[in-house]
Amino acid sequence: MIKTKQAFEKGKAFIPFITAGDPNLTVTEELILEMAKAGADLIELGIPFSDPVAEGLVIQKADERALLAGTTTDKIFDMIAQVRKKTNVPFSFMTYLNPIFTYGSERFVARCGELGVCALVVPDMPLEERKELQPYCGRYGVDLASPVAPAPEERIQAVAQAAEGFLYCVFPNDETIACAKAAGSVPCLSVFDAISPEEAGEAARKADGIVVESAVVEIIGRYGQECVPRAAEYVRKMARAIHSAE
Repeated sequence: MIKTKQAFEKGKAFIPFITAGDPNLTVTEELILEMAKAGADLIELGIPFSDPVAEGLVIQKADERALLAGTTTDKIFDMIAQVRKKTNVPFSFMTYLNPIFTYGSERFVARCGELGVCALVVPDMPLEERKELQPYCGRYGVDLASPVAPAPEERIQAVAQAAEGFLYCVFPNDETIACAKAAGSVPCLSVFDAISPEEAGEAARKADGIVVESAVVEIIGRYGQECVPRAAEYVRKMARAIHSAE
Protein backbone atom coordinates (compact mmCIF):
# COMPACT_ATOMS: atom_id res chain seq x y z
CA MET A 1 0.00 0.00 0.00
CA ILE A 2 1.32 3.44 -0.94
CA LYS A 3 1.74 5.69 2.10
CA THR A 4 2.18 9.45 2.50
CA LYS A 5 5.46 8.92 4.37
CA GLN A 6 7.07 7.73 1.13
CA ALA A 7 7.15 11.36 0.00
CA PHE A 8 9.53 12.22 2.84
CA GLU A 9 11.84 9.21 2.73
CA LYS A 10 14.57 11.18 0.95
CA GLY A 11 14.22 14.30 3.11
CA LYS A 12 12.52 17.52 2.04
CA ALA A 13 9.57 16.96 -0.29
CA PHE A 14 8.38 18.88 -3.33
CA ILE A 15 4.66 18.67 -4.05
CA PRO A 16 3.22 20.28 -7.19
CA PHE A 17 -0.52 20.82 -7.53
CA ILE A 18 -2.56 20.36 -10.68
CA THR A 19 -6.29 20.28 -11.33
CA ALA A 20 -7.29 16.85 -12.61
CA GLY A 21 -8.77 17.10 -16.10
CA ASP A 22 -7.15 20.42 -17.00
CA PRO A 23 -7.02 20.68 -19.99
CA ASN A 24 -8.16 17.04 -20.18
CA LEU A 25 -7.50 13.77 -18.37
CA THR A 26 -5.13 12.46 -21.04
CA VAL A 27 -2.82 15.42 -20.42
CA THR A 28 -3.25 15.03 -16.67
CA GLU A 29 -1.97 11.46 -16.92
CA GLU A 30 1.03 12.61 -18.96
CA LEU A 31 1.73 15.39 -16.46
CA ILE A 32 1.67 13.02 -13.50
CA LEU A 33 4.12 10.62 -15.12
CA GLU A 34 6.54 13.32 -16.25
CA MET A 35 6.41 15.26 -12.97
CA ALA A 36 7.15 12.07 -11.07
CA LYS A 37 10.17 11.43 -13.32
CA ALA A 38 11.27 15.05 -12.79
CA GLY A 39 11.45 14.62 -9.03
CA ALA A 40 8.00 15.36 -7.57
CA ASP A 41 7.76 13.45 -4.28
CA LEU A 42 3.97 13.59 -4.06
CA ILE A 43 1.47 15.02 -6.53
CA GLU A 44 -1.57 16.89 -5.31
CA LEU A 45 -4.61 16.57 -7.53
CA GLY A 46 -7.49 18.99 -7.30
CA ILE A 47 -10.94 17.60 -8.01
CA PRO A 48 -12.65 20.28 -10.12
CA PHE A 49 -15.59 21.89 -8.37
CA SER A 50 -18.02 24.58 -9.47
CA ASP A 51 -17.60 26.58 -6.25
CA PRO A 52 -13.94 26.36 -5.12
CA VAL A 53 -14.24 28.94 -2.35
CA ALA A 54 -10.67 28.57 -1.07
CA GLU A 55 -9.00 28.95 -4.46
CA GLY A 56 -7.63 31.93 -6.35
CA LEU A 57 -8.49 32.88 -9.91
CA VAL A 58 -5.84 30.67 -11.51
CA ILE A 59 -7.23 27.48 -9.99
CA GLN A 60 -10.84 28.61 -10.44
CA LYS A 61 -10.20 28.90 -14.19
CA ALA A 62 -8.50 25.49 -14.19
CA ASP A 63 -11.59 24.00 -12.54
CA GLU A 64 -13.75 25.58 -15.23
CA ARG A 65 -11.58 24.13 -18.01
CA ALA A 66 -11.64 20.69 -16.43
CA LEU A 67 -15.40 20.68 -15.95
CA LEU A 68 -15.94 21.86 -19.54
CA ALA A 69 -13.77 18.95 -20.66
CA GLY A 70 -16.23 16.58 -19.00
CA THR A 71 -14.14 15.66 -15.97
CA THR A 72 -15.96 13.76 -13.23
CA THR A 73 -14.79 12.11 -10.03
CA ASP A 74 -15.29 8.63 -11.50
CA LYS A 75 -13.23 9.56 -14.56
CA ILE A 76 -10.46 10.87 -12.30
CA PHE A 77 -10.41 7.59 -10.42
CA ASP A 78 -10.29 5.68 -13.72
CA MET A 79 -7.35 7.80 -14.86
CA ILE A 80 -5.49 7.14 -11.60
CA ALA A 81 -6.08 3.41 -12.05
CA GLN A 82 -4.27 3.65 -15.38
CA VAL A 83 -1.47 5.76 -13.91
CA ARG A 84 -0.97 3.24 -11.13
CA LYS A 85 0.18 0.72 -13.74
CA LYS A 86 3.13 3.01 -14.50
CA THR A 87 4.17 4.80 -11.29
CA ASN A 88 3.98 4.47 -7.53
CA VAL A 89 4.27 8.21 -6.87
CA PRO A 90 2.04 9.14 -3.89
CA PHE A 91 -1.05 11.25 -4.54
CA SER A 92 -3.10 13.52 -2.36
CA PHE A 93 -6.51 14.95 -3.26
CA MET A 94 -7.45 18.55 -2.63
CA THR A 95 -11.21 18.69 -2.61
CA TYR A 96 -14.24 20.04 -0.79
CA LEU A 97 -16.85 18.41 1.40
CA ASN A 98 -19.64 18.76 -1.16
CA PRO A 99 -18.03 16.57 -3.88
CA ILE A 100 -17.13 13.95 -1.26
CA PHE A 101 -20.64 13.86 0.22
CA THR A 102 -22.22 13.83 -3.25
CA TYR A 103 -20.09 10.85 -4.28
CA GLY A 104 -20.69 9.11 -0.96
CA SER A 105 -18.11 9.60 1.77
CA GLU A 106 -17.22 5.97 2.43
CA ARG A 107 -17.29 5.08 -1.26
CA PHE A 108 -15.01 8.02 -2.04
CA VAL A 109 -12.44 7.23 0.66
CA ALA A 110 -12.49 3.51 -0.14
CA ARG A 111 -11.69 4.25 -3.77
CA CYS A 112 -8.85 6.54 -2.68
CA GLY A 113 -7.37 3.77 -0.56
CA GLU A 114 -7.71 1.24 -3.35
CA LEU A 115 -5.79 3.42 -5.82
CA GLY A 116 -3.08 4.78 -3.54
CA VAL A 117 -4.47 8.26 -3.06
CA CYS A 118 -2.83 8.36 0.33
CA ALA A 119 -4.03 11.70 1.73
CA LEU A 120 -6.94 14.12 1.59
CA VAL A 121 -6.85 17.89 2.08
CA VAL A 122 -10.33 19.32 2.61
CA PRO A 123 -10.03 23.11 3.09
CA ASP A 124 -13.67 23.73 4.02
CA MET A 125 -13.69 21.10 6.76
CA PRO A 126 -12.86 22.63 10.15
CA LEU A 127 -11.12 20.66 12.87
CA GLU A 128 -14.41 20.12 14.70
CA GLU A 129 -15.92 18.29 11.69
CA ARG A 130 -13.10 15.80 11.08
CA LYS A 131 -15.36 13.09 12.47
CA GLU A 132 -17.32 13.26 9.22
CA LEU A 133 -14.44 11.60 7.33
CA GLN A 134 -11.84 10.35 9.80
CA PRO A 135 -13.48 6.96 10.53
CA TYR A 136 -13.50 6.13 6.81
CA CYS A 137 -9.96 7.39 6.37
CA GLY A 138 -8.78 5.17 9.21
CA ARG A 139 -10.61 2.18 7.77
CA TYR A 140 -9.14 2.52 4.27
CA GLY A 141 -5.65 3.76 5.06
CA VAL A 142 -6.03 7.34 3.83
CA ASP A 143 -4.44 10.18 5.82
CA LEU A 144 -6.70 13.11 6.63
CA ALA A 145 -4.24 15.97 6.39
CA SER A 146 -4.88 19.24 8.21
CA PRO A 147 -4.68 22.73 6.73
CA VAL A 148 -3.25 25.17 9.28
CA ALA A 149 -2.97 28.96 9.03
CA PRO A 150 -1.66 31.70 11.32
CA ALA A 151 -3.87 31.60 14.41
CA PRO A 152 -3.64 31.64 18.19
CA GLU A 153 -1.08 29.14 19.46
CA GLU A 154 -3.71 26.91 21.06
CA ARG A 155 -5.56 26.54 17.77
CA ILE A 156 -2.40 25.70 15.81
CA GLN A 157 -1.49 23.10 18.42
CA ALA A 158 -4.93 21.49 18.26
CA VAL A 159 -4.85 21.27 14.46
CA ALA A 160 -1.28 19.93 14.46
CA GLN A 161 -2.07 17.24 17.00
CA ALA A 162 -5.01 15.99 14.94
CA ALA A 163 -3.17 15.94 11.62
CA GLU A 164 -2.42 12.76 9.70
CA GLY A 165 0.12 12.43 6.91
CA PHE A 166 1.18 16.06 6.89
CA LEU A 167 0.27 19.56 8.00
CA TYR A 168 -0.67 21.88 5.18
CA CYS A 169 0.55 25.31 6.25
CA VAL A 170 -1.11 28.10 4.24
CA PHE A 171 0.15 31.68 4.56
CA PRO A 172 3.26 30.21 6.21
CA ASN A 173 5.34 32.25 8.60
CA ASP A 174 8.14 31.22 10.93
CA GLU A 175 5.99 31.32 14.06
CA THR A 176 3.19 29.16 12.64
CA ILE A 177 5.62 26.59 11.25
CA ALA A 178 7.60 26.39 14.49
CA CYS A 179 4.46 26.01 16.61
CA ALA A 180 2.96 23.39 14.31
CA LYS A 181 6.16 21.34 14.14
CA ALA A 182 6.56 21.42 17.90
CA ALA A 183 2.98 20.28 18.53
CA GLY A 184 2.51 17.76 15.75
CA SER A 185 4.13 14.47 14.80
CA VAL A 186 3.80 14.67 11.01
CA PRO A 187 5.74 16.69 8.40
CA CYS A 188 4.84 20.37 8.06
CA LEU A 189 4.54 21.69 4.50
CA SER A 190 4.71 25.34 3.48
CA VAL A 191 2.16 26.15 0.79
CA PHE A 192 2.75 28.85 -1.85
CA ASP A 193 0.88 29.97 -4.95
CA ALA A 194 4.10 30.47 -6.90
CA ILE A 195 7.73 30.60 -5.85
CA SER A 196 11.12 30.49 -7.56
CA PRO A 197 13.49 27.55 -7.06
CA GLU A 198 15.82 29.79 -5.04
CA GLU A 199 12.98 30.95 -2.78
CA ALA A 200 11.71 27.39 -2.43
CA GLY A 201 15.11 26.12 -1.36
CA GLU A 202 15.28 28.79 1.34
CA ALA A 203 11.72 28.12 2.53
CA ALA A 204 12.37 24.37 2.68
CA ARG A 205 15.03 24.90 5.35
CA LYS A 206 12.28 25.76 7.84
CA ALA A 207 9.60 23.31 6.70
CA ASP A 208 9.60 19.64 5.75
CA GLY A 209 8.52 20.32 2.21
CA ILE A 210 6.99 22.78 -0.22
CA VAL A 211 3.64 22.72 -1.99
CA VAL A 212 3.23 25.00 -5.00
CA GLU A 213 -0.40 25.43 -5.99
CA SER A 214 -0.58 27.80 -8.95
CA ALA A 215 2.72 27.67 -10.83
CA VAL A 216 2.14 24.45 -12.79
CA VAL A 217 -1.53 25.34 -13.24
CA GLU A 218 -0.45 28.61 -14.85
CA ILE A 219 1.82 26.71 -17.23
CA ILE A 220 -1.08 24.45 -18.15
CA GLY A 221 -3.36 27.44 -18.71
CA ARG A 222 -0.77 29.12 -20.95
CA TYR A 223 0.29 26.15 -23.07
CA GLY A 224 -2.71 23.81 -23.00
CA GLN A 225 -1.95 20.40 -24.45
CA GLU A 226 1.67 21.46 -25.09
CA CYS A 227 2.27 22.06 -21.38
CA VAL A 228 3.88 18.78 -20.34
CA PRO A 229 7.58 19.40 -21.10
CA ARG A 230 7.43 22.92 -19.69
CA ALA A 231 5.74 21.73 -16.49
CA ALA A 232 8.25 18.91 -16.11
CA GLU A 233 11.17 21.33 -16.44
CA TYR A 234 9.70 23.59 -13.76
CA VAL A 235 9.25 20.60 -11.44
CA ARG A 236 12.82 19.46 -12.12
CA LYS A 237 14.27 22.83 -11.09
CA MET A 238 12.06 23.05 -8.00
CA ALA A 239 12.77 19.50 -6.86
CA ARG A 240 16.51 20.01 -7.24
CA ALA A 241 16.43 23.16 -5.11
CA ILE A 242 14.24 21.67 -2.39
CA HIS A 243 16.03 18.33 -2.18
CA SER A 244 19.33 20.13 -1.63
CA ALA A 245 17.96 22.26 1.22
CA GLU A 246 19.32 21.49 4.69
